[in-house]
Amino acid sequence: GALGMTVAASIPSYGVTLVMLFVIASGITLLQVAANPYVAVVGKPETASSRLNLVQAMNSAGTMLAPMFGAYLILGRSKGGTAQGEVVLTQAERLADAQSVVLPYILVAIVLAVLAVVIARFPLPAMGNATQRHNKEERKKYSLWNHRNLVFGIPAIFIYLIAEIGVANLFINFVSQPDIANLTHEQAGNYLSLLWGGMMVGRFAGSAIMQKFDAGHVLAAFSIGAFVVMLVTVFTTGPVAMWSLILVGLFHSIMFPTIFTLGIKGLGPLTEEGSGLLIMAIAGGALVVVQGYLADHYGLQTSFLLTAACELYVLFYALWGSKTTNALPEQQIAE
Repeated sequence: GALGMTVAASIPSYGVTLVMLFVIASGITLLQVAANPYVAVVGKPETASSRLNLVQAMNSAGTMLAPMFGAYLILGRSKGGTAQGEVVLTQAERLADAQSVVLPYILVAIVLAVLAVVIARFPLPAMGNATQRHNKEERKKYSLWNHRNLVFGIPAIFIYLIAEIGVANLFINFVSQPDIANLTHEQAGNYLSLLWGGMMVGRFAGSAIMQKFDAGHVLAAFSIGAFVVMLVTVFTTGPVAMWSLILVGLFHSIMFPTIFTLGIKGLGPLTEEGSGLLIMAIAGGALVVVQGYLADHYGLQTSFLLTAACELYVLFYALWGSKTTNALPEQQIAE
């Protein structure tokens, strides 16, 4: 997919770009379906959220560096990225801007190839029996829908992703506005790194906090914090609005890994299937188009009320929806 993006940029073709982004997203999805439940069951069930938050902190470290990477190698080398305010590009300038993504995606492809070799050669232990699938006849005795934490966890992931992707996608446009920070898109890309940096810090902190406190209670506290800063973003202007939007990254930090581990808790041999459904719920990020519609018709700043509403569902899940029902025996990975 990454190599295909270089082809799409060289043509250039929007259709090929979409196909290659789909290929990349599919690979990431398969990776998460396999890796997330593995991390969750690698130790004691009580600290599963703590472990996944620690691992996801590494993910956030990458996403913190990615905007800097993109701002320097893509936006910094393109006419559209360095222009001040609204600028209409010529066809030649658009073609030149498209070429700016070739080098970054070649570098990404090389890193992914190296990572694939490392994972293939690393001796990972086998899953424990409690998380292995039943045979077809035995499977008929169990139902995923008997587990409240999964049933409400699927929409929790779906709705949370609307909030996370909406903030990330609209951040640069929002802080570039004259009444917010009046930045170029290249400058705004550097501030976006702070938002992802907050997610990294929050996940490291969350991993430590959840060693001592209940994951559901910590999730509730973070969702309240996210709701408050989103209201500040909507109803203020200038640096206050910009920094409150950056701060939401800190409160979003633990949401995905914590919802995920609460969602698969007590699933036993249904863990893989439940994991697949939770990862499918990431598709909620595609509904950022709804926030785009709200921004177009009611204003970009007002559209963040949708994000605030998403935080309230996460609060509901933390306080009630995440409580397990019909839990099956848990087991750690076999040594």
